[in-house]
Amino acid sequence: MTGKDPRAIIRMQDVTKFFGSFQALKGITTTINEGEFFSLLGPSGCGKTTLLRMIAGFDEPTDGAIYIGDEPMAGIPANQRPTNMVFQSYAIFPHLNVADNVGYGLKRKRMSRAEIAAEVEKSLAMVDLAGYGKRAAHELSGGQRQRVALARALVMRPKVVLLDEPLSALDKKLREQMQVELRQLQQSIGITFILVTHDQEEALIMSDRIAVMFEGQIEQVATPEQLYRHPVSRRVASFIGVMTLLDARATAQPGNTVRVDIPALGTVDLPAARVPEGIDLAKVEKIGVHPEMLTILQDEHETAERVVEAEVASRSYYGDMTYYSVLLPGANAPATISMRNTFGRSVIDPGAKVKVGWGQDSIILFK
Repeated sequence: MTGKDPRAIIRMQDVTKFFGSFQALKGITTTINEGEFFSLLGPSGCGKTTLLRMIAGFDEPTDGAIYIGDEPMAGIPANQRPTNMVFQSYAIFPHLNVADNVGYGLKRKRMSRAEIAAEVEKSLAMVDLAGYGKRAAHELSGGQRQRVALARALVMRPKVVLLDEPLSALDKKLREQMQVELRQLQQSIGITFILVTHDQEEALIMSDRIAVMFEGQIEQVATPEQLYRHPVSRRVASFIGVMTLLDARATAQPGNTVRVDIPALGTVDLPAARVPEGIDLAKVEKIGVHPEMLTILQDEHETAERVVEAEVASRSYYGDMTYYSVLLPGANAPATISMRNTFGRSVIDPGAKVKVGWGQDSIILFK
């Protein structure tokens, strides 16, 4: 391969995978950098787990190439690759205690018992399980089993740790805690982590970069902020968080500006630089708006760049936030608005007439 990125530890070139007549992957080409937390994000059946399994060596590409470091992985079995995987089910051996589970792979390296014990204790300390070595597997909580599976992967000192939805079996509160802990651990040890998830929030919280996949292809690779603020398509925008799509038309104007006519909100002139690269203005049919980019003006002293009348159709109260579904004039579907429940701000009842504030930075153009 030519022109390779010196930062890349994994490179994939035109990776294709067929299962019989079904094409699971369609020419995947991307790189994953050394020391980064990289997520494969997409709906069920998009090919993300298939791609992870091919990096691990459990499956081989039908066509294309995968490199780890500078080494092509074609024909290299999973147990000879510099990777280790943490499975969704954890795959903890129930008949072994914690130390034996973590040190299982080290026995094949012909290390002494003392060396194995030392390495196991180091790995358990990394995942905040120091002193748990003699604990039976069945005595562990879900979060502890997840940590044991991670310690078992780390003890082998792989170049890459592969995570196949490892938090999906945990309850919401523990899952959120483990997201933070896993990210902090990855940053502290500096090993490349690759996560498969269908949870958008999880990917945004944990990742340096995210590859969004649909139907066996990568649609966009970017940082969490870039994905959220500058999605390349309506499909990506709708998958990353909540997005209201509104009908719109765009036309070029003198002075290097673009006029966007949005029946539900009004007309706004944008700098041409705000138009995503490669978009044909004649093909713009929709704009997108994230919930936090619209606001309900509850006080007569509150102001906004633009204001439009609306009606609250419904609300969902989450404690710290309330999500409103509002009917905008001329819109073919309700818009979603998120409002933080700060001190003194009342929760608005359905049916209320409200003023909605927005500005030119609120909208994202799509074709």
